[in-house]
Amino acid sequence: MKSARADAEAIWKAAIEAVAPERLVASQAEVLREHVAASERVVVVGGGKAAAGLAAGIEALLGTDVLARHDVAGLVSVPAGCGRRLERIEIRQTRPAGANLPTAAVVEATREMLAMIGRLGPRDLVIAAITGGGSALVAAPRPGVSLEEKISRTRALSEAGADIATLNAARRNLSLVKGGGLALACSAGRLVAVVISDVIGSDFGVIASGPCVAPGGGPAWTTPGGCRVEHLLLGDNATAVEAAANAAWSLGYEVAIDETTDGEQAEEVGRRLALRALGRLAESARDGRPRAVIAGGEAVVRVPADHGVGGRNQQTALAALAEVRDREGAWPAGLVIASIGTDGEDGPTDAAGGVIDATVAASIGGEALARALRRCDASPLLAASGGLVRTGPTGTNVADLRLVLVR
Repeated sequence: MKSARADAEAIWKAAIEAVAPERLVASQAEVLREHVAASERVVVVGGGKAAAGLAAGIEALLGTDVLARHDVAGLVSVPAGCGRRLERIEIRQTRPAGANLPTAAVVEATREMLAMIGRLGPRDLVIAAITGGGSALVAAPRPGVSLEEKISRTRALSEAGADIATLNAARRNLSLVKGGGLALACSAGRLVAVVISDVIGSDFGVIASGPCVAPGGGPAWTTPGGCRVEHLLLGDNATAVEAAANAAWSLGYEVAIDETTDGEQAEEVGRRLALRALGRLAESARDGRPRAVIAGGEAVVRVPADHGVGGRNQQTALAALAEVRDREGAWPAGLVIASIGTDGEDGPTDAAGGVIDATVAASIGGEALARALRRCDASPLLAASGGLVRTGPTGTNVADLRLVLVR
């Protein structure tokens, strides 16, 4: 029989596979083919951690003959490690992995996109690939605002614990493309934004800072230049949570799906996971049946001035460990708690998140745990104890997944 930790790994892999961009594009094949068939030329632009997969899925969906017939071209901006070679659409790696900030290469790529969509005609179509991480991968500061100033302002908000909505509001004020700016630059007759959401609730105005959403309005609109804009949601956090729950059920667990939360402090999320875990542990002790809790969301971390290295998911995992220890004294055998980023990135680290089982817990001393939590320095401690989850860049992004397994 596999261990509970091996089950946890199988579950989070199933969740990530369910939100693979190519699979999500295929689910909307008929709609996308209809848009392309009604157009002359087609240009694909955009960016984000899942943008390469979206572009690849679009090319695969259309096929070589349609790509040629509609003179399909394009450019999407992705992090390092997400590159690939396609037939018609350029996938450009414009920022380092694990550094979720715009670069000069991002700005150059964005200006090229704006030029491409600004010379199209009324019978042409733009497909905008909009995914989580797009705020840092599609960026063009307003005149008079330097890239360094834009980065400085958003970094200060992030380190103060600002949620994604607050961060994106600041980004929109500093950008030519966010808050509808990309759509306003489009001279084609139609623009379809295909979206994979990393935002809880999937507000199109928040995902990647809403580059195609009407300023002050909704996702379906006509620009002053006559471009008709619509949005198509392909997948989100709920898609991954449902896939994880199905995977856990198939492994024999009695599954509970918890409420999705957004913007909570990582420490509070970890404490709640611990309490849920102990409750499920008591239930399992009574009848011998394995239990699982699956939840989604995205936490925040307030980073102290004297901080270490970590991320919101690693901080969540350590907070869960601390709470279980406070209540039980030791980590129960057969309990696993994990928190991971579906994009494979957690803060400025090469890990997706953290996982705690009995082996990991036994390797972490109380003083070291308290110090790591206080300094947001989870990564070295989890690395030394075998508690880091490393998936590498997954090519998708639908926020975070949290797992509790009891067996």
